[in-house]
Amino acid sequence: MTNKTIVIIGAGIAGIAASIRLKAQGHQVSVFEANDYPGGKLTAFSEKGYRFDMGPSLFTMPQFIEDLFKVVNKPIDNYFQYHKKSVICNYFYEDGTRFSAFADKKQFAEEASRTFNVNGNAIIDYLDKSKRKYDLTGSLFLEKSLHKLSTYLNSDTLNAILRINGLDINRSLNDYNENIFSDQRLVQFFNRFATYNGSSPYQTPGIMSMIPHLEQYYGTFFPKGGMHSITMSLYQLAKDIGVDFQFNSKVEEIEVEDKKVKGIKVDTEFVEADIVVSNSDVVPTYRHLLKTQKAPEKILSQPRSSSALIFYWGIKKNFPELDLHNIFFSEDYKTEFDFIFNKQSVYNDPTVYINITSKEEPDDAPDGCENWFVMINVPSNTGQDWDEIITDARRNIIAKLNRLLEVDLETLIDYEHILEPRTIESRTQSYQGALYGAASNNKFAAFLRHPNFKNAIKNLYFCGGSVHPGGGIPLCLLSGKIVSDLIEKAN
Repeated sequence: MTNKTIVIIGAGIAGIAASIRLKAQGHQVSVFEANDYPGGKLTAFSEKGYRFDMGPSLFTMPQFIEDLFKVVNKPIDNYFQYHKKSVICNYFYEDGTRFSAFADKKQFAEEASRTFNVNGNAIIDYLDKSKRKYDLTGSLFLEKSLHKLSTYLNSDTLNAILRINGLDINRSLNDYNENIFSDQRLVQFFNRFATYNGSSPYQTPGIMSMIPHLEQYYGTFFPKGGMHSITMSLYQLAKDIGVDFQFNSKVEEIEVEDKKVKGIKVDTEFVEADIVVSNSDVVPTYRHLLKTQKAPEKILSQPRSSSALIFYWGIKKNFPELDLHNIFFSEDYKTEFDFIFNKQSVYNDPTVYINITSKEEPDDAPDGCENWFVMINVPSNTGQDWDEIITDARRNIIAKLNRLLEVDLETLIDYEHILEPRTIESRTQSYQGALYGAASNNKFAAFLRHPNFKNAIKNLYFCGGSVHPGGGIPLCLLSGKIVSDLIEKAN
């Protein structure tokens, strides 16, 4: 294999993962990042003694991170440590129901049986079916390019095709769940997993019922130092093996000549490269970096996934009895998804789903205090009156939490910072502030995502949450692997 000079645009988690794998293949790798920090959405900040992870709050499938250390033969313990959580999440319902989702499958089923109108064996059967769906499709849809013929010429693909009727792609996730469970609280619980890729359970296909398997089978974990330590450990690993990082370096253009990349332009300076990998959102990549090239308009015009409105609150109280990694539901669950995907300008009660995470480590907040990451799902940014939405949301969230936790929350907020779709878009170049690129509200969504390469331009590749296989930490890490595999095969 001939060693190449490779430029990666963007130091998001996918770009860093790709840089590690490509450097391990012997290439010369440089990463250009517009911000002054790595990680994209997976970053953090500190203020008034509180430390906040800004981006993803759930860590699962750590094997994809471990694999990056194995690739370069470095001991992971020197860079990154984490522990498994015995309780994945705690759930609070408006009717007073509280449910702890245990990581152990048997414990989970027993607790669900006690809490909801369901036989424990039905829960076990649901999770077993989730595992079968993942085992049938994971290697095809998540770990390989869907746009290469070789992907389909193997026994895994044939096996999935023969069992396609058992994948529930022709009905929605909500229909699938309602057909199995009579208790609407449990339907809501399993519908929630659609939000893991920014989709609606009323639109996304039933095959998404495999997502609970990823959480329940592999478990959820907490990294020492918080979620941001994922970014920093991989960034340090990449630097240690010789990857070059250039921060405050906004790429202005990907230069193409005779249908082949020649390099990039950074602050009017040309940087030559044999291969260019864009870890930038695919929409701004075409609109700003490839303005002279024909864009795949059908792909770029797909509806975006949901975004997020996040309140980072420093709370002057400790709630050890609550173990605040919680999901809250209201009775009118469908209202949230009408709001998100119909993009209504005003949402009367945007508190249907609230995700709170709080300090897992003592140093994350002052003594007797907690750092709250309070998130609700919101639409991507298409010109809504966000100032009005934020004001209404804040008021309704506080009212809801006051009811459920029996507190006067307003008096406990010591510090506040807000992240919303406009700032997500401006800081990370995620088109419309969407967290997961295009929404997966179509049974062909996996095939409609932008591929990890471009046939019309040689040596141009794509990784990150806006392209195949999708958003979220595990899938972004896999996109970096897919790109490195494609480049290895091409050379």
